[in-house]
Amino acid sequence: MLVLADAYARGWVAVPDAGLDAATYASCVQRLIDRSLARLPDAVEARIRERLGLDLFVVVAAVVVMLRLFDVYPWTPWVLDMHTYWATGAGVSYETSNPYVIGAYLYAPAFAQAISPLTALPWPWFAALWTAAIAAVYVWLVGRWAFPVLLLTGAVALEMYLGQIDLFIAAAVVIGFRYPVVWAFPLLTKVAPGIGLLWFVVRREWRNLSIALAATIAIAAVSAVFAPELWRGWYDLLRRSVTDRQTVDGAYLAIPIWLRMPFAVAIIVWGARTNRHWTVPVGILLAMPILWINVFTLLIAVIPLREELGLTPARAWLLRERLLPAMRTQPSTAAPPA
Repeated sequence: MLVLADAYARGWVAVPDAGLDAATYASCVQRLIDRSLARLPDAVEARIRERLGLDLFVVVAAVVVMLRLFDVYPWTPWVLDMHTYWATGAGVSYETSNPYVIGAYLYAPAFAQAISPLTALPWPWFAALWTAAIAAVYVWLVGRWAFPVLLLTGAVALEMYLGQIDLFIAAAVVIGFRYPVVWAFPLLTKVAPGIGLLWFVVRREWRNLSIALAATIAIAAVSAVFAPELWRGWYDLLRRSVTDRQTVDGAYLAIPIWLRMPFAVAIIVWGARTNRHWTVPVGILLAMPILWINVFTLLIAVIPLREELGLTPARAWLLRERLLPAMRTQPSTAAPPA
């Protein structure tokens, strides 16, 4: 606030009225930042604009990781989703799981088995490591947009606090265009993201579809050999989530799935026919059974799949793999004569 006051005194930004809203405040801050950066050498200004959003997020993520590592309240309460994942190390019981209550373990036994080495860690260590993994995946997806997106969307902040897996699913969607085997992850956790496989069906990419399904079945089969009772419990949980009427506990967007599903199918089909990869995460979001606030982080996958926001690590990888068309360059225009 002292910086803004100094800016007002110097006349860099206009003094707002008492009814300053968030958009106006953001505009004032943006103008202040632009004027401040304009005073720097061009090379320094460009470097700061390129790195600032990423570096600020890395600092924030590092602080959160340390707070969790040292078990500082309120960063490691038992109500977090990632605590549910850690608690699977002591056993899984689907009979007591409620698919409409925050904090219930709802994923296939294969997920619990896969993370079992991590669950041997003390809870604060697990929380810190899990948060660091989420932050790394997020940076890979959005690059220099990491801090602005975190600042402007409550979904990403909530996702990191809860330790949910939606950002991992977003990354799996992006990687899945090249390595369809990774579709086993969303299929064996939240199931509904499997609607994204319509992309392969519409485009008649039968090999990719077969790899995705075969990998999922193979992982499930191996898992079931070691825990057949757990798989029966999970199937019963899926049945109850469809047939039983329950009251949803938590903040969510109350648009029923039956109303959203036709749009989910339509947008993925349209995207597959017109080579618009970004439609897959949008369709997946619309197909999610409950639109929790943090679930909207699935849309983070749109950022590397569209050209407008420039190059991110994920988009650079997609371009190297020739999964997306090369970025169009704007024709240069000569500067007007003085």
